[in-house]
Amino acid sequence: MSRGAKVAIGALGAGVVLWWLTSFWIALLVMVGVPVGAYFLLDSSQRTRLRRAGRKELGR
Repeated sequence: MSRGAKVAIGALGAGVVLWWLTSFWIALLVMVGVPVGAYFLLDSSQRTRLRRAGRKELGR
């Protein structure tokens, strides 16, 4: 199983548990807010590099 698949399964499991423990909107806010917050914590040169990189190149 690839690394990306493991991350996706883990995120899905965490989302389901979070949804079960809280309301749907709080779980959705956390699942969307954490990646967006991580993106904004990147340096401007890192954001440019991330946008330029293809999806398959991100795991390298």
